[in-house]
Amino acid sequence: MSISAQAAPAPAVRNKSLWVLFAVSFAHLLNDLKQAILPAVYPLLRDLYALDFTQIGLITLVNQLTASLLQPLVGMYTDKYPKPYSLPIAMCFTLFGLLTLANADSFPGLLLAAGLIGIGSAIFHPEASRVARLASGGKLGFAQSLFQVGGNIGTAIGPLMAAFIIIPRGQSSVSWYALVALTAIFVLWAVGRWYSDHNRQSKPAPVTKRDPSISRTRLTFIFIVIGMLVMSKNVYLASMTSFYAFFLIDRFALDASQAQLGLFVFLAAAAAGTFIGGPVGDRIGRLKVIWVSILGPLPFALALPYANLELALVLTAIVGFVMASAFSAILVYAQELVPGKVGLVAGLMFGFAFGMAAIGAALMGIIADKTSIVFVFQLCSFLPAVGLLTIFLPKTNA
Repeated sequence: MSISAQAAPAPAVRNKSLWVLFAVSFAHLLNDLKQAILPAVYPLLRDLYALDFTQIGLITLVNQLTASLLQPLVGMYTDKYPKPYSLPIAMCFTLFGLLTLANADSFPGLLLAAGLIGIGSAIFHPEASRVARLASGGKLGFAQSLFQVGGNIGTAIGPLMAAFIIIPRGQSSVSWYALVALTAIFVLWAVGRWYSDHNRQSKPAPVTKRDPSISRTRLTFIFIVIGMLVMSKNVYLASMTSFYAFFLIDRFALDASQAQLGLFVFLAAAAAGTFIGGPVGDRIGRLKVIWVSILGPLPFALALPYANLELALVLTAIVGFVMASAFSAILVYAQELVPGKVGLVAGLMFGFAFGMAAIGAALMGIIADKTSIVFVFQLCSFLPAVGLLTIFLPKTNA
């Protein structure tokens, strides 16, 4: 199967594309740093409000389900009506969510904060992904990886911030992250100006038609397979981000701050893997990256629940590194299947990822309450086996 390449960007845009890529990646770092504060303070919130694992899973459900439902709608709308300044608006919702989280005094207040943070994420991701693609200069995998790695670094820093700032100083210290949100708003306002100028200066790119050899029925099946792959990856990641700290506390008797450092190991390795996945996909093909990144972590994930602390941290880093290399490759692969629907596909991919993570976190919380947190990780260790479904994906030149 052959997919036509996107038209090259105009020279005036290409000359400025690198700073735009770094700016939108930095904004992604700031956005996901704020997003990561929520799960990072779960141990603190559990002690303050006597939450059980089901309630913790519901907080994640509200946060990520809000994002998942809105993102495809945002992407579909902005495919037709680009909104360059929607990016700083997204940060405003996240800012209000953080301030609500800092001042919440009940479980419903925590759910409201989670929902506001989710709305910010829903608006941010489809449009920011589009900006990264516009500024890619044709290196689509590299651009998406650079964009994604900013988010992964922010997610990795979140637990460190919780360990050294929020947990010692209490819930109200979350409000300090308003400064992070204001910085992101400033950066994204500048990106919005570039985006607006790009729309005025660039000629509309010729519409690339979908490969006629793929019927709508087969295309639907391909996207179902992609959805299953994204589901396996993100349910596993949700179990790690929401419950790995509790796993380390219960299994190895670590305190909350030490457990956050263990979570940082996973998230930092995931950030590194995210950056590698895109450029490698540009070079050797995205389908190969998808094979390795989804199925490759299986033996390490299976061993993780039974390992001692030192080996568990090593396995955690390997799983995070290999698994995280998938998303950029999957996103660009899916966008090339449906040319001209960049925002919609990005919204669907991010939204479905968040939605599956939300449902997975809620279910894992219920299972943890009925069994144990260790059993949850034994159960999740089989998820990478879903990577075998990659055999049904067609080869492309993407």
